[in-house]
Amino acid sequence: MPKQGIHPNYREVVFLDQSNGFQFVTRSCAPAKDKITLEDGRELPLFKLETSSESHAFYTGTQKSVDSLGGRVEKFRNKFAQFRK
Repeated sequence: MPKQGIHPNYREVVFLDQSNGFQFVTRSCAPAKDKITLEDGRELPLFKLETSSESHAFYTGTQKSVDSLGGRVEKFRNKFAQFRK
């Protein structure tokens, strides 16, 4: 018989990106204070996020490349090239 009370509360949780309203359901142990009722009638715990893959600049393609900032990376490499092995 498995021990009781040693396992985390692993259940379905709704993650909500507060920056754009995107939400997804997955299984998680994340603590959630709020609940949300989905369109299908299920009431699940709600975990609020500041950003997700739907709003993060890296995933949306709006992130600026470091190399496009006036050649600073190339200037740094040239300056310290003598120290590279």
